[in-house]
Amino acid sequence: MSTTTLDVNIMGQIYTLACPADEQAALLAAVREVDTEMCAIRDMGKVRARERIAVLAALNLAHSLIEARQAAKAGGESVQSSLAFEEDAQAVAQLTRQLDEALGAEGKLL
Repeated sequence: MSTTTLDVNIMGQIYTLACPADEQAALLAAVREVDTEMCAIRDMGKVRARERIAVLAALNLAHSLIEARQAAKAGGESVQSSLAFEEDAQAVAQLTRQLDEALGAEGKLL
């Protein structure tokens, strides 16, 4: 499998990323999602540090993923998948609390 390198722009900064050639479209879609989320957080004006914006964007995207998993499993959900969702939700909540503590009042997530 061949690997390709791409220069991508996320919130005005260029990153060089490597990926399998057949996954280039998926990587570019992911870059668009991350860039959109980070720019939206930056444009709210409450957080300025790129690292904090990246963490908030990652949390928002993880939360969206968890919600999508929950919606996809609604109706025919097994006990095992329900437990996995609960573990994911608890992990995101714990990470949010830890980040709130680390960021202090200035960068409160929720």
